[in-house]
Amino acid sequence: MTMAHRFLLRRIWTFSVKDVRCLPSSTATVSCSSFSTSLHSAPIRVSFLAPSRSLAISHPPRRAVSFNVQDQEDFTERVINSDLPVLIDFHAQWCGPCKILGPRLEKAVAKQKGRVAMAKVDIDDHTDLAIEYGVSAVPTVIAMRGGDIIDRFVGIKDDDQLDSFVSKVIGQ
Repeated sequence: MTMAHRFLLRRIWTFSVKDVRCLPSSTATVSCSSFSTSLHSAPIRVSFLAPSRSLAISHPPRRAVSFNVQDQEDFTERVINSDLPVLIDFHAQWCGPCKILGPRLEKAVAKQKGRVAMAKVDIDDHTDLAIEYGVSAVPTVIAMRGGDIIDRFVGIKDDDQLDSFVSKVIGQ
């Protein structure tokens, strides 16, 4: 096997799973004609996924657990009218504590495996929502169920406190 062939095979096998899932079919091919005319004059097609051993992973469609609120209409549709309890994370890009709390809160919500959703509201983009819900400091997290506020907190919480808060919101 020539060095060019080995290089080509190494490049093909180092595709990440993300790249493979994005391919249009379960078998993908690469044309070698653009690499070098010294390899062959005709294009060579190299299959690196056998149809019986496809790496393409199919997942059932799921609702997003965490989402950014786009506008008042989006907030009404996805938060107030939600069948699930929703945690609303009021934050700002310039807020240091918000950058710490956000990922922790998302992790606590993800542990619930779809039993609660999380809406992220940037107070600079949606000042009207912040005023409407009495947000005077960030980060502020408000829990809603059926359009009603059931709990809230302001500031940073540790992971155990967040897990406890989320569990209380979903009724465990």
